[in-house]
Amino acid sequence: MTKVAKVSRILNFSCVDGPGNRLVIFLQGCNFRCLNCHNPHTINHCNHCGDCVTRCPSQALSVDSQQRVHWDASACTDCDLCIEVCQHQSSPKVSSYTVTEMLSLVAKQSPFISGVTISGGEATLQLPFVLELFSQIKAEPKLSHLTCFIDSNGELSEQGWRKLAPVLDGAMVDLKSWQQDTHQWLVGRSNHRVLQSVHLLAKMGKLHELRLLHIPGVSDLELEVEAVIGLIKQLPESVSVRLNAFQHHGVVGEALNWPACSQQQIEQFHQRLIHRIGNPILLPTVYT
Repeated sequence: MTKVAKVSRILNFSCVDGPGNRLVIFLQGCNFRCLNCHNPHTINHCNHCGDCVTRCPSQALSVDSQQRVHWDASACTDCDLCIEVCQHQSSPKVSSYTVTEMLSLVAKQSPFISGVTISGGEATLQLPFVLELFSQIKAEPKLSHLTCFIDSNGELSEQGWRKLAPVLDGAMVDLKSWQQDTHQWLVGRSNHRVLQSVHLLAKMGKLHELRLLHIPGVSDLELEVEAVIGLIKQLPESVSVRLNAFQHHGVVGEALNWPACSQQQIEQFHQRLIHRIGNPILLPTVYT
């Protein structure tokens, strides 16, 4: 049987989710609980409480005979009020796709893209779907020119990465904090497996990008810059380092009280890295 995935949304074209122009598939569900999450509605799966149904101004939501929330995409105006009122960090606007259905969509876009990136949520939580989709892309002559990338929090086990490696062209991994205690507080888990994944992917030649999140006065990457530089120096110089500046867009809860990261602060962080490492460093293009 073909595998099925819960999909939050699909971007037909993106130039910031891997090399070239890419189709990006955002899967629903995440095993991190980041206080700074810009897409908190992708963390959990809908619990069908129904709180969003009566708030929908276009009547695109209803409750079926099995007391499950149903989303009518044709009536939806994407006002996202349902996401705003959800107390469960979820969304009723999640679709199910089989590998066959997703492969058809990829084929339709294939003349215009250089690859496919699966993101989230956390993409690797639906590993069987990812494995089958990437395998089918590699096996289809008309699609085999497409590269297959993962955007991940790095929590996948070594066994999982090794299963994925034969059909994976590259991975982008986020490092949100260096100290274990800070990482545990910020995302709800330690960064032990994240660092393990970074080293493993680099060893396999699959690490495309290491992403560093700068939250001034909150995260500790700038305070631990010597340790971060030490990590980067262990990676191939072909691995890009992307500096992400914390902003308030999409954020909920206490993180709304944290100061946003300015262009000047990112540039200062950049200056502390640029003369110490040989890797390409990518800076934000927008600060909102």
